[in-house]
Amino acid sequence: MLAETRRRTIAESLRAAGAVTIAEVEERFGVSPMTARRDLAELERRGQVRRTHGGAVLPTVSAHEDSFARRLKAATDDKSRLAEAAVAAMAPREAVFLDSSTTAYFVARRMVETGMPATVLTNSLPVMELVFHEGSELELVCVGGTLRRLTRSFVGPAAVRTVQAHYADRLFLSVKGLTGNGVMTDADPLEAEVKRAMIAQSGVSVLLVDDSKLAVRGLSVIASAAEVSSVLAAGLSPEQAAGLRASGASVELVDAGDDDAVAPPRDDVA
Repeated sequence: MLAETRRRTIAESLRAAGAVTIAEVEERFGVSPMTARRDLAELERRGQVRRTHGGAVLPTVSAHEDSFARRLKAATDDKSRLAEAAVAAMAPREAVFLDSSTTAYFVARRMVETGMPATVLTNSLPVMELVFHEGSELELVCVGGTLRRLTRSFVGPAAVRTVQAHYADRLFLSVKGLTGNGVMTDADPLEAEVKRAMIAQSGVSVLLVDDSKLAVRGLSVIASAAEVSSVLAAGLSPEQAAGLRASGASVELVDAGDDDAVAPPRDDVA
């Protein structure tokens, strides 16, 4: 069994049981203790498990918040595929909200790479810096406010007022965690408030997630995934996708090596 397939199976088993031991991983997959520990360490790096003595458990409900720099290094392949599909769905010269997630940063980077002409509205300092230095085809509207150094994002009443003073054709956002029944959560209530405002001020809102998001929960509820236009997902199992669809969310799957998984069609946005 490939390492990635084995790790995905471990994560699914842990979500069902709540905990897993190194011995159980060894016995089920016929691997060495070192390989089992390496698998659990990688899943912890992705935020899908919390290591314990002799095994791992699910992260706590109010999962801790990682820095932007640390999150930028996690699930990079999934984020790249999501960004590619997201930008492929855009039409030129749209106005686009990008939230402070690292997945949205990947979208901004893809826009720069493809030379997509657009207006970017964002509360993310890294996205602002990227667009300023490299996005010659991009107009930039900065959503200011109180700077959170950990996430390098602007939040608070001033940020919300700036969002509410604009209207965008499209929003690309991600979240700290997504429950199995489609509730979007964030670790910080001020971040959640900015995301809610962006959803309300967008013609088309697209949630970008990989399978690690289903293993963690943030403390603050943003909204139901059914309230966004669509969910673009990478790495989800058929059962996970079916669970989100049952909650009323429209789910598009984008996976590596799947010829049937294509970018969603462009929307006719005024």
